[in-house]
Amino acid sequence: MDTSLESFCLLAKNARGRAAVQIIHEATAAPGLFAFGELLDMPNVQQLKEGEFAQSFELLRLFAHGTWPDYKASAANLPTLNDAQVLKLKQLTVVALAEGASTLPYEAMMTHLEVPTVRQLEDLLINDCMYTGIVRGKLDQQKRCLEVHYAAGRDIRPGQLVKMLATLKSWTTTSQQLLHTIDDKVKWAGEQSAERVKHKEALEARVEDKKKKIKPEVERAGADGGMFDGSHMGMDLMPIDHEERMAGASGSRSKRRR
Repeated sequence: MDTSLESFCLLAKNARGRAAVQIIHEATAAPGLFAFGELLDMPNVQQLKEGEFAQSFELLRLFAHGTWPDYKASAANLPTLNDAQVLKLKQLTVVALAEGASTLPYEAMMTHLEVPTVRQLEDLLINDCMYTGIVRGKLDQQKRCLEVHYAAGRDIRPGQLVKMLATLKSWTTTSQQLLHTIDDKVKWAGEQSAERVKHKEALEARVEDKKKKIKPEVERAGADGGMFDGSHMGMDLMPIDHEERMAGASGSRSKRRR
């Protein structure tokens, strides 16, 4: 919990009636305080929901979950805002617009915030949103938009928690399915690798077996002073008869003399 919010919650423990109303107005105007859920849930604050101070309770709920257009639509039934509260609610409106958005067009923000000029809008975004850290991004003056890089989270709205839990459950299911798929792929890859190793080992064993069978033949041929005929390898290495070679050579010479 933010330290400033914690201090307001501590004060609200013993505050009733107008004292609790005063705490609400101070909290909604306090610089740098953008979360109000814990204060809204305080028992003494909840007691303001009905009765003469109901408007102040609705104002706190608006700062926790609403926007500037929401205030304008119900201004007749809510307390009048001072300048600090107006600025705070517009800051919260920018955060709300930036939630889940990658870009925010200037025209849309100017309409929601009721800011008449681009200069005033950019001053608000730079000085009151980016410098405070509730929004980070880049102003694109050529495209007239804010490129959103980050937006601070706001208080969870009623019913939003159920939707968030459903989203997380869906994400968990998808993640588990993805993990099973990855495990199957890893298992398949391991089996294929084992098969390749097995095939390689069998091939090397066959080569070694062939070498063992060839070696004695080569050694015997060397011991006999003869030539390795290679017949087991399908080669015809029988020597040509010496006399046939000589006869062939003589016949060639006789023909040359004639």
